[in-house]
Amino acid sequence: MEIYYLWLRQIKRYTRSKSRMIGAVGQPILFLLALGYGIGSLYKRAGNGNYIEFLVPGIIIQTILFGAIFWGINIIWDKQFGFLKETLVAPVSRLRILMGSALGGSTTTLAQATMVFFLSMLLGFRPYNWLLVPLALIVAMLFTFAVTCFGAGLASRVNDFQGFQAINQFLIFPLFFLSGALFPIQGFPKALKIIASCNPVSYSVDAMRHLLINQGYFQLWKDLAVLGLMVVVMVWFGVSSFKKIET
Repeated sequence: MEIYYLWLRQIKRYTRSKSRMIGAVGQPILFLLALGYGIGSLYKRAGNGNYIEFLVPGIIIQTILFGAIFWGINIIWDKQFGFLKETLVAPVSRLRILMGSALGGSTTTLAQATMVFFLSMLLGFRPYNWLLVPLALIVAMLFTFAVTCFGAGLASRVNDFQGFQAINQFLIFPLFFLSGALFPIQGFPKALKIIASCNPVSYSVDAMRHLLINQGYFQLWKDLAVLGLMVVVMVWFGVSSFKKIET
């Protein structure tokens, strides 16, 4: 029951902020328009096909990555204004508190990614097999929950907004740009290929491409294995960090 109410709190906070709902999909759509049509002709001339189709799975992962990790700022907000302290002294386990809040953050982030998916269809994107879309949704859900827990773990260790944002930007942009979300890993120099292969985000992007457009750099089983390991590690990091918050 506690998990439900904490989940519901995050949902209400999200739905009451119309500007947040609009802004969350604004950047991904801008990427699709600017890159999809700006680089699309060059990509097609190089014999690589439709760039919009290639780009959409990466932009969906980008939406999740940016939205889920920045969700952790809610924990700092609650620490600053005393709500978290009141919650932690309640007779509820910290694991339930974290799971309820993280599930709420995951739900709102997944809703943003779903909106990007449907808006991309207005630009001409179509999955190659609709029967695989539910599996792609499961991949998105697992990735969302993992990144949300990671954001919660970071926020549990930081006490100010500026420090949290600085750490996030230091981590997010390399993870995103070196994941193959915008450009094929096949075209990377050898050193960047090695870095991309060590980047866990690369495997989520690749899994989405396998399931939505039937393309990929790694094998799908490897993508799913890395994603599963990522979920375990990130949940452990989030829970262990959250348990160390002092009241």
